[in-house]
Amino acid sequence: MTQPRQFVVEADGGSRGNPGPAGYGAVVIDPVTGETLAEAAEYIGVATNNVAEYKGLIAGLKAARALVPDASADGALRVRVRMDSKLVVEQMSGRWKIKHPDMKPLAAEAARILPPSAVTYEWIPREKNKHADRLANEAMDAGRRGEQWEPSASTASLDTRGSGAAMDLPPVSGPPGDAAAGAARARAALAGRTGAAPDATAPADAAGPAQAAATSTAPTDTAPAAAATTAPQVGWAAAPDLGAPATFVLLRHGETALTPEKRFSGSGGSDPELSAVGRRQAELIAGALAARGTIEEIVSSPLRRCRETAGAVAARLGLEVRIEDGLRETDFGAWEGLTFAEVRERHGADLDAWLGSAKAAPTGGGESFAEVARRVAATRDRLTTRYAGRTVLLVTHVTPIKTLVRLALGAPPEAMFRMELSAASVSAVAYYADGNASVRLLNDTSHLR
Repeated sequence: MTQPRQFVVEADGGSRGNPGPAGYGAVVIDPVTGETLAEAAEYIGVATNNVAEYKGLIAGLKAARALVPDASADGALRVRVRMDSKLVVEQMSGRWKIKHPDMKPLAAEAARILPPSAVTYEWIPREKNKHADRLANEAMDAGRRGEQWEPSASTASLDTRGSGAAMDLPPVSGPPGDAAAGAARARAALAGRTGAAPDATAPADAAGPAQAAATSTAPTDTAPAAAATTAPQVGWAAAPDLGAPATFVLLRHGETALTPEKRFSGSGGSDPELSAVGRRQAELIAGALAARGTIEEIVSSPLRRCRETAGAVAARLGLEVRIEDGLRETDFGAWEGLTFAEVRERHGADLDAWLGSAKAAPTGGGESFAEVARRVAATRDRLTTRYAGRTVLLVTHVTPIKTLVRLALGAPPEAMFRMELSAASVSAVAYYADGNASVRLLNDTSHLR
């Protein structure tokens, strides 16, 4: 009996904006020699990460099929698909349901390319998927130039040569769609933990990524019914098929005259304009965001320094600015315009109380951090609903940004005093449909250097 041909397909897809300019890459590899047998990549216009990943899978399977004339015959070909997309691997393995309307036809197309018994799926870390990732990025770079990817111009195989070594893979076996034996053992181990996520030391309200960075399994039909009504899942137990998150790029406004002097400057003071340094910072971040090409909407605090910063970005990106009152800075009451030392000298007892409790307000009727947290959380909920699946620039202040990060991490109020947030810095938080959040970036100032 003729032995089937065996290939490894590694595939990836990406979107610079999610949705945004997108592309995919796929490579077919000989598992014995590590030789690259075929490559495929394409810029696909505006799409989400998940759509690009599925299209990469489809291209990889088609490339493998093209290498074997009778690939559709039963037993002629065996393909092990390796991807760093947890969503695609779990859905195509049949362990997660496919609910999103954009994913269903793509999954169906991928399933028709080869007999189901010919394909197995395995999750791998991103760093082990460098070849396909590089191809996807080459495709997106070509699209940005108004071109399509050309194999003759690709350097992905050269740049990722170390990943092309022969692969010590187990023989293809097990039920159709099942992953590698190691993954099966992991699932069996997890099944004995009554649904608990491995190393689940995070608090129940902490935020975790929607797609875990390790092979896992979705809840089974035998799981306790109460599991469906508990707090948002985190880590390995994250819910599948969540779609693209609402991603908030959090930009602190540029400097004002008060910033370098470290004076309290909230929503109850003089509403200063940007200084010359602040205007320069706004132009620098506008250029950086334009180069990334990911921002789809801009929302700003009503205070002048934020509106001016947002205006500089909007002019560069060709977008409008929506004003959101919930993004305003804390009202610091009688402390407005004072330095910390001056507040300590004049209102020492009130300052101690404020530092010791999130419920304590500044002297003279200002807002407590607890009040600000409620305001910011309500604003977050409105905006995540309004901008589901989109990437939004929020131009705001120190306290709202720190509050959003703290809430995403499930950290206590005192964490507010343990974060550094520079003028014109960028942070980012992604919010998923199941209630989880993932902090992507904090206090990035690389665009100012």
